Amino acid sequence: MSASVIVGIDGSEPSRRAVDFALSLAESQGVGLVVAHVIPWSPYSFNTPTENEERGERKQQELRAATTQIIEPAVEVASGRACEVTPVVRHGDPVDTLVELAGDFSATAIVVGRTGDSRVKRALFGSIPGHLVHESTIPVTVVP
Repeated sequence: MSASVIVGIDGSEPSRRAVDFALSLAESQGVGLVVAHVIPWSPYSFNTPTENEERGERKQQELRAATTQIIEPAVEVASGRACEVTPVVRHGDPVDTLVELAGDFSATAIVVGRTGDSRVKRALFGSIPGHLVHESTIPVTVVP
């Protein structure tokens, strides 16, 4: 598989700026762009038997909603640009999934927008960009 730049998006304004930056980076490197959205999903969450029965359908509904509401607008921004764009939506831990995608697509860089988490939440749990910088073996750019 040819090299790519991975951009992780969540539909926020910083992630829109991250798409613009990642497009320019991919074009300058002559590589493709993978536009990825990760829906946080814990296999360890407590569910009732009824919720477990509905879990598969709920995951499919979330994938469809993320594709139309988050991925397709980002891909539209990239239309007409000089790099191939690959859309990806997955469930999982955002940091682990973006690092895994970077390996799958032989990525040269990961680009994300700065999240809008509160200071208290960041202090308690950290931020996705912060964790990504620690976990990734390739350059990570955080776009404000």
